Amino acid sequence: MRGVVFREWVPAGYLAKAIVAFTLLGVSCILSITIVTGFVFQSPLWIFVSAFVIAFLLLLFWNYRGIQIQMSKEGLSVNYGVFNRKSIALNDIVSCEATKASFRRYGGVGVRLGLDGSWAYTTSFGDAVKIRRKKGRPFVFSTSDPEKICKIITHMKKAQASQILR
Repeated sequence: MRGVVFREWVPAGYLAKAIVAFTLLGVSCILSITIVTGFVFQSPLWIFVSAFVIAFLLLLFWNYRGIQIQMSKEGLSVNYGVFNRKSIALNDIVSCEATKASFRRYGGVGVRLGLDGSWAYTTSFGDAVKIRRKKGRPFVFSTSDPEKICKIITHMKKAQASQILR
């Protein structure tokens, strides 16, 4: 994205980190117990299964470790991992508002479909921005400063409108 006017990295929240750490600890304990009791030598498949689960969880957490937000004169780009990328042209944005990403609305963190019909990329249950577009579902994403993002979008839309009127 050329001419970036705003960039933010929003790391995964403490809840997501705690869940991953707790799960990894549990799998590691199970693997350790099977090694100590000698069960793993009777069924070596346990080592591969445990190693696969640990590797999968680490890869999953690495992929969803945070959201990269970029804004330019052309629009907004939000990347959440390798496969979840959303780009919205500035002229496609109808409105922007600060909101909260709640468990009640989204049922967790990550890539979610909300009860209100919005798509969300959330890293925690906290501050977020809700973008309404001309077409399609509203889009919500976590940020540490929703008012700043909405202010920038509003300012850029006004500047774009004044250039069109000239």
